[in-house]
Parts: sequence; structure tokens; C-alpha cells
Amino acid sequence: MIQLPEERRPPISPSMALRVAVLGGLALVLFAIVFFRLWYLEVLSGDQYVVQANENQVREVRIQAPRGDIVDRYGRPIVRNRMANTVQIEPARLPAAGAPRRRLYRRLGGVLEMSPREIQQTVIEQRKALPYANVMVKQDVSLSAMNYIKERQPRFPGVTVEPVFLRRYPYGPLAAQLLGYVGRITRTELKQERYKGVHPQAVVGQAGLEWEYDRYLRGRDGATLLSINSLGKSRGFLRRREPLPGRSLKLSLDLGLQQAGQLALARAGHGNPGGFVALDPRNGQVLALGSVPSFNPTVFAKPLLQSTYRALTSKATGAPLFNRAIAGAYPTGSTFKPITAVAGLSAGVITPFTVINDGGCLTVGLTRFCSPGNVGHGAVALSRAIQVSSDVYFYTVGRDLDPIKGEPLQRWARKLGLGRKTGIDVPEEARGNVPDRAWRARMGRAELRCEHKRHVPSCGISDMRAWSTGDNVNLSIGQGDLLASPLQMAVAYSTITNGGKVVRPHLGLEVDDGEGRLIQEIDPPASRRVRIPPAFRNAIMSGLHAAASAPGGTSADVFAGWPQARLPVFGKTGTAQRPAGQRDQSWYVCYVPNRTRPIVVAVTIEGGGFGAEAAAPAARLILSKWFGVKSKFIAGKSRTQ
Repeated sequence: MIQLPEERRPPISPSMALRVAVLGGLALVLFAIVFFRLWYLEVLSGDQYVVQANENQVREVRIQAPRGDIVDRYGRPIVRNRMANTVQIEPARLPAAGAPRRRLYRRLGGVLEMSPREIQQTVIEQRKALPYANVMVKQDVSLSAMNYIKERQPRFPGVTVEPVFLRRYPYGPLAAQLLGYVGRITRTELKQERYKGVHPQAVVGQAGLEWEYDRYLRGRDGATLLSINSLGKSRGFLRRREPLPGRSLKLSLDLGLQQAGQLALARAGHGNPGGFVALDPRNGQVLALGSVPSFNPTVFAKPLLQSTYRALTSKATGAPLFNRAIAGAYPTGSTFKPITAVAGLSAGVITPFTVINDGGCLTVGLTRFCSPGNVGHGAVALSRAIQVSSDVYFYTVGRDLDPIKGEPLQRWARKLGLGRKTGIDVPEEARGNVPDRAWRARMGRAELRCEHKRHVPSCGISDMRAWSTGDNVNLSIGQGDLLASPLQMAVAYSTITNGGKVVRPHLGLEVDDGEGRLIQEIDPPASRRVRIPPAFRNAIMSGLHAAASAPGGTSADVFAGWPQARLPVFGKTGTAQRPAGQRDQSWYVCYVPNRTRPIVVAVTIEGGGFGAEAAAPAARLILSKWFGVKSKFIAGKSRTQ
């Protein structure tokens, strides 16, 4: 067995022993100091520090910043603020939980027409978010309710009535879908980057321009900082942070034209839903944009009842919240024909002088396509075809464009702004649809997936047939699966009339400080260009002018007595077929050149009938207001599509 040698340890020297003793003593002293200090703080001075901590809490009382006004292009207010009263609860001054507090909630609920449970829930939810802030129970309370509470203050401990700013829409439902509305910020919104630093009780834009330009309009809330103890009692004023009022937003909108447009739409539509747009074709400024039926945005100043929301969104009431001018997506009828003309000319299937014989019908394969009543117009060239709205002429162009590589009809529709969002500075714009082979294939795949998932014979997404030339024929006159909004059609016509500049429609012009001092100009979005040779444009424009002024023109009788020499109208009617049992959709898009006030107007009315019956007369009333022409409502007699 191997034995290991014993470990040898060096002897400890006296100097090393001294150092170890000194270090150990120091450590013991330090430990004793820390121990006795902690004992002193905990045992002897604990109550003192608890009191100080309780006395050093801070309550922040919000000072609401008024939102900025929204004004039209001439500075006329469209949206303002008004002072109102809000009932608040100061949690620290509430009676003890239990019967005393329940009695207060019952008493307060009787005055405010709220249930005690509703008040209790409001207090609980708001205290979770802001433990030391006052709870807003109800805003915009009546003068009688305010006086009742103030005159009987001892019966309402912890309840106060405070002034607040609320939105005022002096013109009620005018441009309501466009302007939007405001509401209390939600928990979800508070987590978003755009609301960073916003007070949890702030009012923010929830739709329309109120949402789009909220960062300018809402301002920044101020606050009064109060020192409070652990019971929530105020110990005194600390400091005040002044609110920063919101900026004023100037729009391109013309208030008078907006009023005229909505009145014209209501009159021509006889209560049917519809939308209209008026654009400056030079720069895309929106001069007016409206949708009917409409609503009063002040309905959102109070918690919305389910029944009220249903009335605002129900098809039975016309869905007043729905902005048909930008979110509506409809077949356009014959207002699409100038787009077909641009495509046909650019692809070389026609020239401005190509003559096609319109016998009332055109047979494509096994399908016969006919105009209403099989009415033919004989031998027509492009301008005449637009003037009388010859279906067969454009059927022929659509047929001849279909086999050409690159789908020129669809390509030109998209180049002119259809099938894509225009980029207007208002949310919820519809993209629309320009049907083509790829789209039909996608719809077929979606149909198969749906049938497989739901185990049903059909989902109604697609009829599962391949693209055919007949689809292009339908598209050539704005029927079939084409979908566009009045705004998109206004952009398309602006592009044709201005020679190829595809404008980006916009409403915001500038932001000022509320006193008229400019803070920031809102740069218009960049436009793009497409090539439309002057000869092509001239042929189309000639047809559009004849349609509104010459015998046989589809809207000529609507513009009887109009000063065409001074203010020539270039316009096209459209009649889009709707599902069986429903009246056709009425369309009209027109342009009036003017050195200082050119305008493009697009109008559509659901169930309005032929284009000359409803949409064209509404457009005339809008033009009359814009140019100061005395006018009357004239329903046209043209029955072309």
C-alpha cells in the first residue's frame, strides 16, 4: 500500500495573525452598524417614514385641451367646440363601501338616468386605469341635473360637476361620414404608437378626418398636480401644467358646394342612398364629397346604445355610417365607356375615325349582347358613340381588346385609378375591382376552399367558369364584375380631361394655431402621369360635350338652358344593372373647364334609374352652385345605359 505524505502547512507569522484579527474586527463593526441602523429605521422610526410616504403621493387632475376647429377653404367653421357639464366622482370623498355608497349611487342614478350598477362599474373600471384621478360618470348633463346636484351637495358627497369641451357640428349631418366623430380613447388605442403620451381619459378622433388629422386636432391635455395623503385627501397645490389647444385644420372643401351637393343628392334620389364627389382636376383638391343618408356626429358624444348603432349600420335604414362616395363599390354603367375608348385607341383597335355599325346587338360566340330595347344607332365613330352611348360600339372594342396580350382594357382602367385606392386622406376607402383572368381564377380557388371547408355545394363566391371574351364585352360598358366608387370615377375623368395627370385627391390644406397664423401647409400627395395623346383626348372630349349639349346626347335635355358657350359641360350618363327586382343604379360624371374654377363631378344614386333621370340632374344642381348659375331640377328622358 502506498502512503501519501502528510501535507505540510507553513507556520502563521505574528504579522499575518494581526492582519486577520484587524480585518475580522472591521467586518464585525460594519455588520453591527448596519444591523443597528436597520433596527432604528424599522422599530424606532418606522411610523414616521410611513407618514411621510403617505403624505407625498401626487394626484394629477386633468385639464382638458380643446380640440382644434375644422374649417372650409374660406375659413368657415364646420366643426367647433362647445362647453358642457360633466358629472365626476372624487373616489377619496365617497362614502364607505356598502349601504352608504349604494344609496349615493341610487340617488345619483336617479338624477342622471343611469342605473346604480352602471355607475358602480364606471367607478371600478376608471379607478383601475387611474387610481388617483376623478371618475367621469356622465358628460353633457342637463342644466337641471347640474343645478340639482349643486343645490344638494351634502346629499352627493364626492360628486362634482365640471366643465368640459365637447365637439359641436353646427351643420348636423352635413359631410358627417367625411368629418367623422370623436370618442374616449380605448385601452387598445392607448397601446398604439400614435397615442403615445395621451391621457387615458382623452378624447380622440375615431373616424373620418377627426381620426386622420387627430395628431393636430387633439392638442395636449394639461394638469393640476396636488399633494395627497394615503387616504386620497388633498394636502395642497403643487403646480399646474397648462393645456395646449389643438390646431385648426383647413380643408379644400367648399361649405356652400357641400350643402348644395347633399341637397341635390337627396332631391334627385327621392330618398335613395347615393354619393357624390366634386374635384379640382388640376390638383386633386376635394371641393365637396357627400353620402346620403347621413347622421349627426353628436350621437357619439354619449355612450351609444345598441339600437342606435344598428340604425346607423343597418341596410334597412340605408346604413348612414357608410360613406358611399369613397367606400361604395358599384358597377359604373356607361360612365366607363371613355376608359374603354382610351384603351381601344392606345391599343390600336380603333382610331378616332373608326366607324362601327350599331345594329342594336352584337353576337360573341354563342352569346348575344344587346342595347336596351335593341335600339341601334347605325354607323358611328368614336365621338358619336360616346354622344349617344352606343353599347354595340363599345361591345366591339371590348371584344377586340380581349385577345391582346397584357389585357389593355384592364391595364388602362387601373392606370386611370380604378381597382386601387386613390390615397385620399380619409380612412376606409374601397379598392374596388377591375376583373381579369387572374381575378376570376382567384375567385374560383376561393370558392373551392369555401365549399371544402363548409361542406356545401356552393358558397356563391364564383360560378366556377373560366374567363371569356364575354366578360370583356360586359366590362367595356361598365357592367359585370367591375366595381368603382364615385371618387375613383372622378379621378379617372380628371385624368382624361387634364391630359394624363393622375391626381391624388386630398382634403387637408393647412394647419394653423386657431388664430389664423399658419403652422404648417399640408403638402399634396405626388401625382403620376399616363400618356394620352391630344388626338385621343380631343375625340373623347368631343363626344362628352355632345352628350351634354347636342341633339341625341344622353344628358342634353338635362342641361337645356345651360350656358354652354361660357361653361361647356362634358359629361357621360351611366345606368348600372342591379339584382333582379331592384331599380337600376344612376350615374353621371362630368367636367366643366374654367380658367380659375374647373371642376369634375361624379354622382351615383342607388335605385335612381337611368343616368339622365337622377344623377345627371343632381350634377347640374352642383354645377349651378359652383358657377353661380340660376338653375332648376330637370330630369332627363334618355333611357340609354
